[in-house]
Amino acid sequence: MKPLLKGTEINKEITITAPIDLVWYAWTISERVSEWFASEAIINPKIDGAYELYFIPGNKTGMNTKGCKITKIVEQNELHFTWKGPDQFASIMNDENSLTLVKVNFSNTDNNITKISVNHSGFKSDENWSEVIKWHDMAWSGVLSSLKSALEKGEGNLCCKP
Repeated sequence: MKPLLKGTEINKEITITAPIDLVWYAWTISERVSEWFASEAIINPKIDGAYELYFIPGNKTGMNTKGCKITKIVEQNELHFTWKGPDQFASIMNDENSLTLVKVNFSNTDNNITKISVNHSGFKSDENWSEVIKWHDMAWSGVLSSLKSALEKGEGNLCCKP
C-alpha cells in the first residue's frame, strides 16, 4: 500500500488477489461492506443513493456517515461518494457545506488481481484540518488493509471502532 499525502488530498493504492467483481461488491453491497469497513452499512449503488456507514453497532447518532451519497458510479470501475469524519471532527467537516469526497477506482492488473485507488479530497488547508487529514490518512490505510484481509483471508477488521 502506497500512502501519498499531498496538500489537501489523501491518495492510497492497494492490490488485492481477488476478481474485480468481488472487490466491487465489497464496496457496493451493504452486507459485504459491513464485513470489513463498518458494523452496519446502508449502500444504494446508484447516483444520489445512500453511502452510509455506522461504526458503532446499534447507534444511528454517533460515528457515522449518515446522509452521505454516491455522486458517481461506473460498474466495476469508479465509485465516488461524499464523506463525513468521525465525531471528534464533526464541527470541522460534517456540515453539508464541508463534506469531503471519496473516489475509489478499480482496475484489473492481472487474472484475479485488482488494484484499488482511493482519493479523498475536499479537505481545507487551514490549521483546523491538519488533524483531520492525519486521522483520515491513518484510517484509510487501516480500511484498505481490512478489505485486503477480508477478501484474501476472510478476516476483515472493522474500521474506527470506539
